[in-house]
Amino acid sequence: MADTLTLFTSIGLSEQKAKETLKNEALSSALKDAITQAQHVHGVSGVDKAMGVLLYNMASRLKDTKRLAFLSDSIAQRKICTELQLTAALDFVKSHPQDPINQKEFDEACGVGLVITPEQIEDAVESVIKKHKEQLLKERYRFNMGLLMGEARSALKWADGKVIKNEVDMQVLHLLGPKTEADLEKKPKLQKAKVAENEVKVKKEDVAVNGEVATGELKSLMEQLRGESLKFHKPGENYTTEGYVVTPNTMALLKKHLEITGGQIRTRFPPEPNGILHIGHAKAINFNFGYAKANNGICFLRYDDTNPEKEEEKYFTAIKDMVEWLGYKPYAVTHASDNFQQLYDLAVDLIRRGHAYVCHQKGEELKGHNAPPSPWRDRPIEESLVLFERMKKGLFAEGEATLRMKMVMEDGKMDPVAYRIKYTPHHCTGDEWCIYPTYDYTHCLCDSIENITHSLCTKEFQARRSSYYWLCNALDVYCPVQWEYGRLNLTYTVVSKRKIIKLVESGIVRDWDDPRLFTLTALRRRGFPPEAINNFCARVGVTVSQTTTEPHLLESCVRDVLNDTAPRAMAVLEPLKVTIINLPENSLSQVRVPDFPANEAQGSHTVPFTRTIFIEQSDFREVMEKGYKRLTPEQPVGLRHAGYVISVQKVIKDAQGKVVELEVSCCSSDTAEKPKAFIHWVSQPVKCEVRLYERLFQHKHPEDPSEVPNGFLSDINPNSLQVISSALVDTSVKGAKVFDKFQFERVGYFSLDPDSTADKLIFNRTVTLKEDPGKI
Repeated sequence: MADTLTLFTSIGLSEQKAKETLKNEALSSALKDAITQAQHVHGVSGVDKAMGVLLYNMASRLKDTKRLAFLSDSIAQRKICTELQLTAALDFVKSHPQDPINQKEFDEACGVGLVITPEQIEDAVESVIKKHKEQLLKERYRFNMGLLMGEARSALKWADGKVIKNEVDMQVLHLLGPKTEADLEKKPKLQKAKVAENEVKVKKEDVAVNGEVATGELKSLMEQLRGESLKFHKPGENYTTEGYVVTPNTMALLKKHLEITGGQIRTRFPPEPNGILHIGHAKAINFNFGYAKANNGICFLRYDDTNPEKEEEKYFTAIKDMVEWLGYKPYAVTHASDNFQQLYDLAVDLIRRGHAYVCHQKGEELKGHNAPPSPWRDRPIEESLVLFERMKKGLFAEGEATLRMKMVMEDGKMDPVAYRIKYTPHHCTGDEWCIYPTYDYTHCLCDSIENITHSLCTKEFQARRSSYYWLCNALDVYCPVQWEYGRLNLTYTVVSKRKIIKLVESGIVRDWDDPRLFTLTALRRRGFPPEAINNFCARVGVTVSQTTTEPHLLESCVRDVLNDTAPRAMAVLEPLKVTIINLPENSLSQVRVPDFPANEAQGSHTVPFTRTIFIEQSDFREVMEKGYKRLTPEQPVGLRHAGYVISVQKVIKDAQGKVVELEVSCCSSDTAEKPKAFIHWVSQPVKCEVRLYERLFQHKHPEDPSEVPNGFLSDINPNSLQVISSALVDTSVKGAKVFDKFQFERVGYFSLDPDSTADKLIFNRTVTLKEDPGKI
C-alpha cells in the first residue's frame, strides 16, 4: 500500500488525492497499470506531473480497460499531450471497440503530431471576424465574442484555446479600438429600464454605506469611479452641485466651457515638485486619472511650481515617472508657471475690481488665524496697482510687500496672500519673475484656464472650497467644481517631506527611495508591482472619510500579484554545505524547475545538480525536536524538484563546535519512503547580496506624541534592515534586470536592486511569503 501511495505521489498527486484514489480499487488498479506502462517508456523517474495528470484523468474516465495499455502508451509517447486530445482519444476508443485500432485513423481523430502555427490561428480568426465584421461594427463590444471563439475553434480544433482567445481579443481591439463609455455600459431592455435604474441606486448606496474596504472587495476601482459619476455633476452642470455659487455670468461661462471641452470630463493631478510622491499620492493619482479614464475623459499632470526655492528637476522627473509607472498617461503635462503672465494679468484685474490690495505686514504678523487686520486693506486701487507693478519690477525687498485678497476663508483666516516676493530663479522661467503666486491664488485659476470639470482634492482642502469659488467668480472666469475625498494614510510610517528629509540627513535611510519608506520610488525599488498599489487603492475604496490603513493590507495585494507574476527560484540565505557522498566527484545533471508550479505551462528553467549542494542552516537540526519535519541525523528530507531524498551520514563541525558541513547519501524519491518535508537547495550558485526589510518604526503612529513622546526619530526600529552579503541563489537569476521580481521558494518575494552590478547582484525582499502572524 505504501509503495502504491509513493507511486501515485511520484506523478504529482497530492498525498490526500493519492489516499483517496487508493480507496477506489478499480481506479487504483487502472492508474497503477497506466503508470507502470508509462514507466516502461520513460523509466521510473520519467513520468512528470503533466503526464501524470493525463494518466490519472484517462484512468478515471476510461470505461473499457482493455484500451488502458494503448492509451497509456499514447500518453507516454507524447502523442496525447492535452486534455482536448485525451477527450478525443477516449471518444475514439469508445466508438471503435473492435480490434485492431487503426493507428492512422486514431492519430487523425486525436490531432497527433499536428502543430498549429500562430499564422494559422491569425488567419482563422481574421476569416471569422471578416465574416461577422458588419455586425461587429454595429454592436461593437456587445457582440457575442463567444461566437467568434467557437467558429475559430471549429476551424482549428487542436489549437490552444487561450491563444485563440488572445488573438480574437487583439483583432477585435484592432477593428473596434478601445472600449468607450457606451461600450462599458450594459444596455438594459427598455421594459426593464426602471429596474436597472433602481439597481444603480442600490450600488450607489453600497458605496456610501459599506465603507472603505468592503466596497474595494466588491468592485474594481473603475467600477467604483464610474459609480462616483452618479454623485458628481455632469460636465456643464456645475450649478447642480450643493454649495456652488451661481453668478449672473455663470451660465454663459458654462456654455463657453462646454464648447471648448465638448462635454468631456477633465481632471488634473497637481503635485508640488518639491518632493517624491508617496503612497497617499497613489490614491490621488488613481482617483484623478482613474476617474477620467473610467468616464472616457482626460487628465492633466500639472506641476504646481510656484515655490522655486524648494523645487528641483529630479522631483519633476520622478513625479512623471511614478504616474506612468502606475499605468497612467497624462493627456498633457503642464505647469502653473506656464500661466504666470495670465495669472499676473488676472491679479491686476482683481485689484481693479477692488478685491485685492498690496500689504506691508511682515510674514510673522500674518501667521496663524488671528492676525491683526491690515492697515492697508482700504488703500486706493490705483495705489495698489502702482505698488504691485513695483513688486513685479523688483523694487521691494523680500517680505516687504505682498498682494492680499479681500476675503475670509472657511477656517476664519482673513485676506490670504496671493503674491509674494522671492528673488529665486525659477526652473522654467529663470529670472523673468521675482513675484510668485500662492497656492490659494494659483490653483483654482489654473483649473479654470485648463477647463477642468472636476477638481478632485483631499479632505483638508475643504476649508478652501469657498475661496476657490470666490476667486473665480470675483474675476468672472469659468469656475470648476471642487470635490473632496478622504486622504489615505498608513500606520508605521511618515510621509511628510520635511520628516523624510530629516531621516535622510540623519543617515537613518539612504534617500527618498530607501525601500523602508512608503514613497512610490521606494516601493518600486522594494519590488512592489504598480498593479498591486492600484489594487490596494481599489480595496481602500473611493471614500470621503479619511482612512488610516495597516501596511499588511498593501502587502497582501502585493502577494496576490507576485504569486501570479514572479517566477520561482531557489535561494539560500544562510548556507550549510552538503556533500552527497554516493554521487561521483564530477557528477552533474540539470534539474528542471517550473517557473510557476501551479501552472507548469507558463515555463520552466534548469539548474545544475552536483555532488555539493547548499541548504539553509535552519533546515538542519542536530537534535531532533518535536514537530520538526526537516533534516536531522535520524530524519531524511526531500530535495525540491530534484527527485532525491537525502539522509545524514556524518556531521562535520569546526573548532568551536559549529556545524559547517553535512555528508549525506541520496536515493530516488520514487523508491524512498516519502519524507515529511521537501527543502530547497542550490548547487553551483550565484553569490548575491540580499537585503531584508522590516518596519522602519516601532509604533503605529510615530508622529503621535502620546505614543512616541521623544519624536519620530527616537522610534526607529534597529532591525529594520538586515544585509546578507553572501546569500546563494540558483543560476536562473543570472540574466535578471533591475526591478525583475522572483519568488525565492520558501523564503519570500525579491526584486533586483538598482545597486546591482554585473559582478554582484543585490536583491531586496519585497514581502515574505505569508503575512507575519505577529502583525495586527
